[in-house]
Amino acid sequence: MPVRPPSARRALLAGSVGNFVEWYEFGVYGSFATVIAARFFTPDGGDRAQALIATYAAFAIAFFFRPLGALLFGRLADRTGRRPALVLAVSLMTGATALIGALPAYSAIGALAPWLLTLLRCVQGLSAGGEFGGAVSLLTETAPAGRRGRHGAWQSFTVALGLLTGAGLAAALATVLSESALYAWGWRVPFLLAVPLGGVALWLRLRLPETAPPPTPTTWESPDPPAPASAPAPVGAPAPVGAPAPTDIPGSPRTAGGTGTAGAVVLGIGRIMGWSAAGYTFLVVLPSYLQATLGTTFQQALAATFVANLGFAAAILPAGALSDRVGRRAVMLTGSVLVVLSALPLLHLLRDPAVCAPVKAALLAVAGAMIGLLAGPGPALLAEMFPTRVRSTGLGLAYALSNAVFSGCAGLVVTTLVRHTGNPDIPAYYAAGACALAVPALLTLRPDDHLRPLR
Repeated sequence: MPVRPPSARRALLAGSVGNFVEWYEFGVYGSFATVIAARFFTPDGGDRAQALIATYAAFAIAFFFRPLGALLFGRLADRTGRRPALVLAVSLMTGATALIGALPAYSAIGALAPWLLTLLRCVQGLSAGGEFGGAVSLLTETAPAGRRGRHGAWQSFTVALGLLTGAGLAAALATVLSESALYAWGWRVPFLLAVPLGGVALWLRLRLPETAPPPTPTTWESPDPPAPASAPAPVGAPAPVGAPAPTDIPGSPRTAGGTGTAGAVVLGIGRIMGWSAAGYTFLVVLPSYLQATLGTTFQQALAATFVANLGFAAAILPAGALSDRVGRRAVMLTGSVLVVLSALPLLHLLRDPAVCAPVKAALLAVAGAMIGLLAGPGPALLAEMFPTRVRSTGLGLAYALSNAVFSGCAGLVVTTLVRHTGNPDIPAYYAAGACALAVPALLTLRPDDHLRPLR
């Protein structure tokens, strides 16, 4: 006898709280990148620029563990239900984050310090890869009819809250502590705070009623059985989780170039690559870029990042709700085109000393809002590409692979290219180029895909 599925409100809270913990840590790591470089990657007399590159290399390596986490946790969620995978993911993330806060620095244990830091980052990457697929599946599968975009957007919104909290706490510590205290012990505080935050997330998820696990397909690559001869559900009507897929939906595992679920994963990567690249460029990499390239102070860089993330957070839920009305394609194409057109002018204005601080703050908020147009509809877009029994695995892999290539490498690519070319426009080229490449993939979406029931 199947277990009663959780209410939409309870699923919304339990599904999104783990994302907050995950991205809180990423916000802290990005904000303290220069501090971590000094504490873990810079022996006495070492090259600080090279240390920053090494810091972002550890950041990037962790992202390449995300696809493995998406595969392992996704299969767990698709075979046994969403709750076990979500509980395990948040537990691993919390433990690894707290251990980073307690890790001895290079001055204490030498070359072992950066290796241990990288190992803990890899554990975080593994758990983060499993978090997204299970959380988005839970949020979209329990959403009321016509609200998948809004409910899926909560995943992105809690990402923004996590980044804001991490950056805000880093900025507060940088303000109230002396530089020596911040480098000595102050940077550890936000990492250690993951323990109570993760405890709350774990408690909420343990209380989440489990949904009945969907039937396991015989092969992951061919998830769709032949559709039974029955009348299709009316457009916009809710369908039971696991309902057979209409075979005429472009981008479905059966119709995405005839390559099954693997083809849908590749198409999903193409559709969200702009979100991945531009999001990390403007929301995570920005603090160290402003310090290393434009010579801003640590406090100014953190304040700029906080403002950009405010704009990001403000746009996400409205963008998700708007995509329920006009479609995922229209909203995400608008965001992608805006990034392509404005990334370079925006960076030029940030570097212009004649532009006053309030105007620069407004520009940063606008940049964040453009990313919000991509992040709001993105989770629902991915969920709608896969049937229930492979949804966690499929959308998790698409998201993890896109983030591994275009997000995790953003800091490493931007920092290295700026250092070797001397061109401060590299971040704009990186973000705009990825969004331009995403446009053809987004055009393959049908305008009414958001109205069709989940399969």
